[in-house]
Amino acid sequence: MQLNLTGRSVLVLDGSAPAAVTVSALLHKRALVTVAAPAVCAALEDLALRGRLTWVTTPVDESRFDVVLRTVAPSEAGSAAAVRTAGHVTLVGAGPGDPGLVTVAGRAAVKQADVILTDRLAPWEALKWARPDAEIIDVTKIPYGRSTSQEQINALLVEHARAGRHVVRFKGGDSYVFGRGFEEVTACAEAGVPTTVIPGVTSSIAAPELAGIPVTHRGLVQGFTVISGHVPPGHPDSSIDYAALARTGTGTTLVVLMGMRNLAAIADALVAAGLDRNTPCAVVADAASAGQRVLRSTLADVVADTAEAGIGAPAVTVIGHVVALGPAAVQAVATASRCSDT
Repeated sequence: MQLNLTGRSVLVLDGSAPAAVTVSALLHKRALVTVAAPAVCAALEDLALRGRLTWVTTPVDESRFDVVLRTVAPSEAGSAAAVRTAGHVTLVGAGPGDPGLVTVAGRAAVKQADVILTDRLAPWEALKWARPDAEIIDVTKIPYGRSTSQEQINALLVEHARAGRHVVRFKGGDSYVFGRGFEEVTACAEAGVPTTVIPGVTSSIAAPELAGIPVTHRGLVQGFTVISGHVPPGHPDSSIDYAALARTGTGTTLVVLMGMRNLAAIADALVAAGLDRNTPCAVVADAASAGQRVLRSTLADVVADTAEAGIGAPAVTVIGHVVALGPAAVQAVATASRCSDT
């Protein structure tokens, strides 16, 4: 799709998983997308809940839109024969959201796949690299909403691989950084299904970098720690020592993934443990997408500031003195380096 669609209204009359590939590409080109369908796949529902598109279930006046797409599907793969590896699963780390940040090996795996299981944080427009006959299965997990269980995902991987298919598990970020990728590898191993893992660009580093924030900087910090904020401090399932993090907070950077829901509790725990409440803090939402937003604040004010700005998940929180570094020059370089070969 080579048209300049920035700011143009596009109506999509298809809510299927293959349609999500084209919808994602439209959003990447900053089109104003409305999906009109009685039901949509989980990935499209997630985009609607995040305010990235409008979903309506009733008929609309098509004349109000600049472009109308009735049935959409991936378009790049063509009809060339692909190399098939029967009975095999490949985990592909798809990076933080820009299809240009998928590795060369990851792109090759997508092109060769018979079946692709993908989630909401993977760059769906990259699936136009798939063969026209490849089956795309939406296994999105919407936080506290519509979701495909991990057990279902594991079962689908094994089922399709045992049927002699090359199955690609297309996962946002890196499969082994809070991506439950090793659980999928273990499930396949227990079922006798061979697997290959292709690393991906992790959002824990890429999201800050795309916002102009280095996670390390000579003479300022000598390391960084990545934690999951999925459960709050003090929860029986939390094994994180927030007091230890607070003690090292002046010399290292703290990166929090999946922590927006518990951000207040995390900030309170760090301050209570002695980390300066004025420590610089940033939240990077929808990193590497056309809708990327960056909010800079302090540990004391970040919860109120994100609420006022309407920023929610998916987002990466960065806590530390690197956030205070001048962003202009670095951000210009990071933005210019974003790949757009979609």
